[in-house]
Amino acid sequence: MALINKIRQRSSWAIGFVAIGLGFFVVGGDVLGPNSTILGKNKTDVGEIAGKTIERERYQEQIDQIKYNYTVNYGRNPSEGEMFSIRQQAWDYLIVKIAFQDQYDQLGLQVTDDEQWDMVQGNNVTFELKQAFTDPQTGEFQRDRIIAYLKQVSELPPQQQASWYMFEQNLKPSRFRIKYDNMLVKTTYATDEEAKKQYQEETAVAEIKYLYIPYYSVSDSVVSITESELTNYLDDHQAEYKVEESCKFSYISIPMLPSAEDTSFFQQEMDQLKEDFKSNTEDSIFARSNSDGDQFYSKLTVDALPRMLQANYSNLSIDDVRGPYFQDGNFVLYKVSDIVEDTIGAVKASHILIKWTDESDDAKASARKKAQGILNQLRNGGDFEQLARENSEDGSAQSGGDLGWFGPGKMVQPFEEASFGATRKGLINRLIETQFGYHIIKVTETINKNLYAVASVEREITPSDETRNSAFRKADYFTSTSEDYDEFIANAERDSLQVFNAENISKNDRRFNDVGNARSVIQWAYNDPGIGSVSDVMELEDQYIVASLTNITDEGPASLEDVKDQIDPKVKNEKKGNIIIEKLKTMEGTLDEMSEQYGVDARVYSSSDLKFSTNSLPTVGFAPIAIGKAFALKSGEKSSPIKEENGILILEMINMTQAPEIADYSTYKNQIEQRTSGRVSYSSGEAIKESAKIKDLRYRFF
Repeated sequence: MALINKIRQRSSWAIGFVAIGLGFFVVGGDVLGPNSTILGKNKTDVGEIAGKTIERERYQEQIDQIKYNYTVNYGRNPSEGEMFSIRQQAWDYLIVKIAFQDQYDQLGLQVTDDEQWDMVQGNNVTFELKQAFTDPQTGEFQRDRIIAYLKQVSELPPQQQASWYMFEQNLKPSRFRIKYDNMLVKTTYATDEEAKKQYQEETAVAEIKYLYIPYYSVSDSVVSITESELTNYLDDHQAEYKVEESCKFSYISIPMLPSAEDTSFFQQEMDQLKEDFKSNTEDSIFARSNSDGDQFYSKLTVDALPRMLQANYSNLSIDDVRGPYFQDGNFVLYKVSDIVEDTIGAVKASHILIKWTDESDDAKASARKKAQGILNQLRNGGDFEQLARENSEDGSAQSGGDLGWFGPGKMVQPFEEASFGATRKGLINRLIETQFGYHIIKVTETINKNLYAVASVEREITPSDETRNSAFRKADYFTSTSEDYDEFIANAERDSLQVFNAENISKNDRRFNDVGNARSVIQWAYNDPGIGSVSDVMELEDQYIVASLTNITDEGPASLEDVKDQIDPKVKNEKKGNIIIEKLKTMEGTLDEMSEQYGVDARVYSSSDLKFSTNSLPTVGFAPIAIGKAFALKSGEKSSPIKEENGILILEMINMTQAPEIADYSTYKNQIEQRTSGRVSYSSGEAIKESAKIKDLRYRFF
């Protein structure tokens, strides 16, 4: 049963891109057409998995299957962002199909036809099928419905038939993975000694004092670092400084921004549209068919009205068309379709907040006295906005205390009750106390219960063809006169263009800096243009890019140049640590006495509940070596100086409370086994991928 109970978990991983009711047919293509300039280089493979070359046709077929699945499911073609996910699913599927299957074959694992039948209509039907054929009213699984469905599969539309057969075929990979994981799980165990050790590490408690001297107590000017010392350090720690394949390039951007003429054109168009909007009686339909925005019809209280309408709320009337307004790069028209009275309203108010410094009676009395004094000034004709700017302890002080319109539930209850209870505009003649302090409230507009039906037409101001062509000509001239990186830089200065740098860009990245959907640029950089080469003009969503490749870093050990900034402080700290240790060797006495002898940067701290299972000390931070040595000390014993990541430590054991012996360590044994078995699936999967020596060359095409 343990095997069957895992089908739900495994099947979602192995066949997550297969769903009942969805078909798999090859549709469309991608960018691997016969006219591809990439294919002209005779690079026809997209990678290698476990020694097997993955041809582009095989990979594309898998993409097309998943793409079709998506299209049927959502009723539309996937976007470019969604295609990125689909391509990754296709690649992951091939890894499973090839690398994992090799492991299954070597172990002689099999999934028989009888097992597959059992998962479909036998005693161990998969979770997905049980879910699909369970009566939603009774919650009862109906096996007879599966059997009836299977009898009529051959009569279903072709895409549904293909969907079912693909689902059925992909049950085997799920079962294979379960069997494989279960074999590995059965090999995991914990000994009694391991359980006892974990118990002691979690239970034994040490009380220690420690002298801590951070490396910054020694000035950088005291130590000098040679190139050979940095090189030696890197050689000794090469495993810590591996780099992934990446590239660097410089680029210029020429944005395709609407010109003044483009803006004028859209404004004229909106002026004409405004006249049509006025005469049209189907406001929501008109707005939906003419708007670029998603919000084209809403019913709003006054506090939720668009800013331009809210500013003129008192003179709005039915069939008013306002605008066009320029907002966030768009032109917007608003039409008031209807105004009705609602049960919910909003008020507009300003306030001055005086807070108390603490919860004491004296502090509250002092705050109240100050607030009352301000209220008295207002009663005598004081300027509310000026007093708010000078005294209010709230963010609204900068705007003279103005809070704008707000509806129920937006303010704390006492404030809301006072504001909504006002029957006229003006100062509320008493202080209002809330948990935030004392409020002086001025109601600038009493409750408005109108509900406004507003239709809106929004038009994005986009660059015209002439504007786009002008930007292209500028970019094209730039690249045509830039043969190499030096000319690239010189021409950027000539044309007053800023040069940006993109660093540590991996071959499968989709963006760099703030440039999104930039696969074309990254693809160019990784298709061997040569260091210093300058690209052709590449069009992205709203800009033209021209790039020059400046570096390619191969995967493997890092060069000193790549990691010098990271290594330099570590080598300096190593030398500083030696200086500190030599100084400590001249000192005697208690930790406190040594601290006093050393100087202000040396401090003594204590920890009364230190456990071996921890890896850090208060103030010191990460200190696993020191903690390990602490538990080796006897009561009253001091350690020698210990180098840690951030400084030097000397420990003193005050008291050790050993873990008492217990009769049964099975709880700890079970914890170790559960933790180990829980990592089996992920760890084995990563190990298989690593041993498969996967070469991902998809960047050639996508």
